[in-house]
Order: sequence, then C-alpha cells, then structure tokens
Amino acid sequence: MNCSKSTGLIAAFLLVGLPATGWTADSPGCANHPPLESGTYQMQFEGLERTYRVHVPDSPDQMGAGPLVVIFHGWGGDENDYLDLEEVRQEADKRGYVLVAARGIGSGTPDSGRNSWSFRGSTSGIDGNGAKICDDEFTPDYTYPSCREAGIAQNSCSWTHCQGPSEGDVEFTLAMVREIENGLCVDTGRIYATGTSNGGMFTWELGQNPKSASTFRAIAPNIGLPHRGYLAGPPAGAGMPALLVTGTRDATVPPGEWEEPGFTTTSDGDRFFYASATAITRVWANALGCSTETDAVPFDAGLGHVDCRSYCSSEMAFPAVLDCRADMGHDSGLAWSWRLTLDFFDAHAVEQ
Repeated sequence: MNCSKSTGLIAAFLLVGLPATGWTADSPGCANHPPLESGTYQMQFEGLERTYRVHVPDSPDQMGAGPLVVIFHGWGGDENDYLDLEEVRQEADKRGYVLVAARGIGSGTPDSGRNSWSFRGSTSGIDGNGAKICDDEFTPDYTYPSCREAGIAQNSCSWTHCQGPSEGDVEFTLAMVREIENGLCVDTGRIYATGTSNGGMFTWELGQNPKSASTFRAIAPNIGLPHRGYLAGPPAGAGMPALLVTGTRDATVPPGEWEEPGFTTTSDGDRFFYASATAITRVWANALGCSTETDAVPFDAGLGHVDCRSYCSSEMAFPAVLDCRADMGHDSGLAWSWRLTLDFFDAHAVEQ
C-alpha cells in the first residue's frame, strides 16, 4: 500500500495527552518522529486511488496518544465537508482529537457524479426483507455504472457505487485507520466513527459489520439511518455505544415518530425506505443490555432545542444509546451536534 501526501500541508503537531484507561494501547505511530502532518493524502487500495484528509490538533506542547474520529461525508460530498469548518477543527483541538475525513467513490472512472459510501442494500437496491429499498415509480434511477455493469444492482433503486471488492468501503476504512495508527500517536482504544446522511448510514454499517466493529469504541450517525430491514445491532460482545442525531422535519431520511418502530419513507421527491430512529436504537439498546419494554426516557444533553431520549440508564454522563432529534430538516446541525458528538465520545472513552 503506497501512501503519498498532496500539497497545501500544515505544520505537524503532536497529540494531546489523555489519562490512561488501562485497556487501550498506543499505536505504532507513537514511535514516529516526525509524525504525519495535517493535510490531504492518497493511498492505493485494491487498485483504486483513495483520498483522505487528516487534521492533527494544534497542541505542540502536549504529548501522548490521543483519540481519533473517522468522518464520512454525505452523498456527493468530500473530505472537506467537515474539516473546512473552523468550529469542527477548533473543538477537536480543544479536546486533543485527531480527525480523518475520507472521500467516497463516485466521481472517477468508471463512475461519474456523486461521491458515495456503500452499505447493505444501497448497491443491490434490495432491503433486509427482500423487497426494494425504494418505490421506483416515484424515485429516479440513480444506479451507478459500476453497479449496473457488475450486475450488482437488482433494480433501479441502487444508488451508491460498486467499485472495488465486496465490502470495499469497510475494508478501505480499516486500511486507512491502520495508516493513521502507523503515522500518528493514536489511542487505539479511542477510535470513533461519525458521518452525515449517506456517511451516517455507512457509520451504522461499520458498527454492525464484524470486520470493523472491533476497531471502533463508539459511533455517532448523523441524519443517516439503515435501509428498511437492516436492523442488526453491534456484534455480540462489541459493547459499542451509539449516538443518533436526526431532524424531525427531515423529508430525505425521516426518523419517524417516537416509539414507532416501523419503517419511514422519503418524501422529498424520492421514495426510499429506511429503518426508523426508534427501530435502530431499540435494537442497539437491546444489544447493549438495555430494556426496551418501556418507552425511552428523556435525557438532558444540555441542548434546550434538542429532544434526546434513551432506553439505557442515564446514571453515567451519557447513556450508551442516545436518540437526539432536533426541529430541523435534512441538516447536520454541526454548529451544535459536533460538540454533542465529542461529548458523547468523551463520556464513553472507557467501558462502563
């Protein structure tokens, strides 16, 4: 695997030291001098050139293994969607988080159009119940050439790329994390994943897939839900906390009503079918040993305009599975949700 750096790089910095947890380990990159710099990198993976951007905390006077957040953009976005935002970088700097934001596939040969992340159902167009993931009478055909030519798309509901091997985005993510661990001083027990929209959907995939679940301490999907029927929790023993942020007026990936576990339907011109926020958080809570026999109870996350609820105990700083919904549309709300996400990751730095 060949990793090269592009132009426009920032000076290198070491990471903020954090208290030892007793069960984590420093990455091989802790022995590197100098470490990777902030900037944009390319790596060859399974015959494809993949791109990711790294932001290293601006804290040159502090040393030690620090946490890592892996970020996934929405459909048509790129690695700059989060990292171009000053508030994202500044909040990470204050807490000593390394950030790595990857670019999905879609804009290069053989595909044209939107960069995307592929997850269960999105390439085949088939939901977890064997039906279509969309109503194709109302939904345009977004099928990428790579899915059509490979015979992976089984209908016109397919909407993400099919380049690379099966589970290619999962495998690429793991390879990229290894690159970061080798180039920076990372606490391997504090690696987290978050993403927006299509990237949020892929974040659920990382938490559900046995290949990747053990790499991540917690996940925080933002305005992204699995397609209908794909309701697996984390693998047994993973114990992976999850924060979900959605918008109650979201017509693209609607969360549904509280305590309604049925699927939801896009109503912004397309008609895709998604698991509801209640359905996926119930499954996740059960997997983490929380009872869902009664309604989720409110949790005060310190955001007056956001309704957060959980099936898990709130005796800790944050419950292990948290469903937060704001009065907004298909909007990441990063001005407030990014701080909430890092609060959640901080609260689950160690196993409870």
